[in-house]
Amino acid sequence: MATPETIEVETRRHQMFPVLDAADAARVRRFGELRHYPRGSCLFRAGEPGPGLYLVLAGKVAITQRDGLGHVTPVAVQGPGQFLAEVGTLSGQPALVDGHADEDVEALLVPPEQLRALIVAEADLGERMVRALILRRVALIDAGASGPVLMGPPDSADLVRLQNFLRRNGQPYHVVDASTDPDAATLLEQYGEASLVVACPNGAVLVNPSEDALARCIGMVDTAEHADLFDVIVVGAGPAGLATAVYAASEGLRVIVLDCRSYGGQAGASARIENYLGFPTGISGGALAGRAYVQAQKFGAEMMIPAKAVSLDCSGTHTGEGLRVGLADGRQLRARTVVVASGARYRRPQVPRLSEFEGRGVWYWASAIEARMCSMQEVALVGGGNSAGQAAVFLSQHAALVNILVRGPSLAASMSRYLIDRIEASPNIVLRPHTELVSLHGEPATGLEGATWRDARTGGQHDCPARNLFLFVGAEPEADWLQGCGVAVDRHGFVQTGDDAQAKGALETSVPGVFAVGDVRSGSVKRVGGAIGEGAAAVAQIHAHLAQVSATA
Repeated sequence: MATPETIEVETRRHQMFPVLDAADAARVRRFGELRHYPRGSCLFRAGEPGPGLYLVLAGKVAITQRDGLGHVTPVAVQGPGQFLAEVGTLSGQPALVDGHADEDVEALLVPPEQLRALIVAEADLGERMVRALILRRVALIDAGASGPVLMGPPDSADLVRLQNFLRRNGQPYHVVDASTDPDAATLLEQYGEASLVVACPNGAVLVNPSEDALARCIGMVDTAEHADLFDVIVVGAGPAGLATAVYAASEGLRVIVLDCRSYGGQAGASARIENYLGFPTGISGGALAGRAYVQAQKFGAEMMIPAKAVSLDCSGTHTGEGLRVGLADGRQLRARTVVVASGARYRRPQVPRLSEFEGRGVWYWASAIEARMCSMQEVALVGGGNSAGQAAVFLSQHAALVNILVRGPSLAASMSRYLIDRIEASPNIVLRPHTELVSLHGEPATGLEGATWRDARTGGQHDCPARNLFLFVGAEPEADWLQGCGVAVDRHGFVQTGDDAQAKGALETSVPGVFAVGDVRSGSVKRVGGAIGEGAAAVAQIHAHLAQVSATA
């Protein structure tokens, strides 16, 4: 007898692997080209740039996962009417699985650019296809059997760091515990004092890699010069930046988006956002950002993540060269307009030895990875804003006790009422007002072992055995890279716009053609909804600026 659970699984699988009929195939044919593949030939290989979406017309294609250590796992066999792709296909990202012809195969190949055109032009068919592409990526992430293999001790700070990086960028990966797997332990021994070894799908092996090195190995970013003149460069892929990209690209502007770490910004790390319009049961920041990230690519926005902007050169605005954004790797991008959506970096309280434990028990976000590490433990959280409240509620579902430390008398001045009510209703969350963190205990090699805080009213100190400490104490504007361009900022370093910057548009800065949205902007409301609204509003002002420039050229 079918149960609700089995019905849900079957429905999800049907959405993940839909079968297109002859009429749908005819619609796809306008965007693709006919290809033939003899039995045994490879259509695509994990770790190599994907050529596009395949719609099988005749024959069968076997899809398998390969984990970088040579282990192969069957995924599916797809036949006539089924298409082969996942969400990375929209932007030509490397394939995450292998595809081989089980029989002689006839298929339509739709390159990424044409796939995006198909999804926009054929809206109902495109909706079904995009849903399938997203569900397939989610399934690959949940399976943990494709993408890079991370091998190291389970408590390794480097392992946790790369897991967070991959998870926040929607990249599947597989973790092998070197303390229990002899093959992984042997590999680590071969590389001497390595604390972490990563095997990429293309066969490359990295030792203690940086996030940038890993991103390049798995094909997240390219090395192309991108010498063309863009209409818009968006620096920052948080809610404001992604909203700008979606609206600008959907209106035909050529857009490229940069972010130094991952899409979603600080909002992407929120366990659950419950006051965002249209989601009465709430939505995680990662899910909301992931949908916007796919949506921007659907309309043709290009993504460079991770890619760090280090400078803005405005000298070419009068010569037709445009604005130049310099990247940390030495490349430069040119555009007619630039949208500053670089947000704010986490503020670090003045606590001795804090930097020693960052990534080793001190965290600036609370994802499922950190939550598992806190299972049935006492933890401490510093901060009284909405991000702190969301994290506390989320962590309370895993930790034995969550201590919230705030300097003020209560949470009322800085946190939404629904979160305060949720915290008050949670028996394992304890609010500690008038309290500040004063010291940390432990050794960097073994991680945080405890913390001490002080009650400002009594002067009394309390030692807590928390091995995980979460800091949500606000942020500082990420605007240092603008200094060479003369963009006006307020006394706190936030970018001024509108009347404050003597600019024509409400979101334009003191430099014509440079706009600011989201948390980096002086006077912004520091809410996801507000950031998205600013991103959308900026596009209208970008059009006005471009029209004026064209009229005077």
